[in-house]
Amino acid sequence: MEYKSVMGAILSKENLLRAYKRVVSNGGAPGVDGIKVGELKAYLQAHWEGIQRELLDGDYRPAQVRGVEIPKANGGKRLLGIPTVMDRFIQQAVQQVLSRLWDMDFSEYSYGFRPGRNAQQALLQATQYINEGYQDVIDLDLKSFFDKVNHDKIMALLRKKIQDKALLRLIRRYLQSGIMLGGVSQQREEGTPQSLPRC
Repeated sequence: MEYKSVMGAILSKENLLRAYKRVVSNGGAPGVDGIKVGELKAYLQAHWEGIQRELLDGDYRPAQVRGVEIPKANGGKRLLGIPTVMDRFIQQAVQQVLSRLWDMDFSEYSYGFRPGRNAQQALLQATQYINEGYQDVIDLDLKSFFDKVNHDKIMALLRKKIQDKALLRLIRRYLQSGIMLGGVSQQREEGTPQSLPRC
């Protein structure tokens, strides 16, 4: 099934309200612009009309993410990115709609990063497999996955279901938005920043 225009669903009042509530409930640190989650409502009231027009026209440009390095258990460091609160709001609105479009294609037994699914359900499924006589459970973690994501491959996959050029342009811009680390701006040719884990 193809989806020619999804921006209308993304910018629907119901979807935006859900996205707003999610961003506010998640909290988190400000991005490069310094705007805090508690300031999002006032910012939207002052600027949403123009931002919505830019989104519909395909002219919206995401801000750079604020880079933060956190220590890893093995002694190394992991680079995480903190988008601006406005970009988190837009990304959440996009994610809510795209999740519905792609979730139906995923395996019934896939639990990671899917709505209504969690690690506890994956453990219950693994336990069921063991009770059925299977002897091995494999836990897979791809090293530096988010650092190596190929933008062109992601966009090619998206174009198979989405023909909305404004949305495709927006997603490409999010993938390519730079990262500000230690006061130095860096562009990205591959990869996508991981966000800070929710506390």
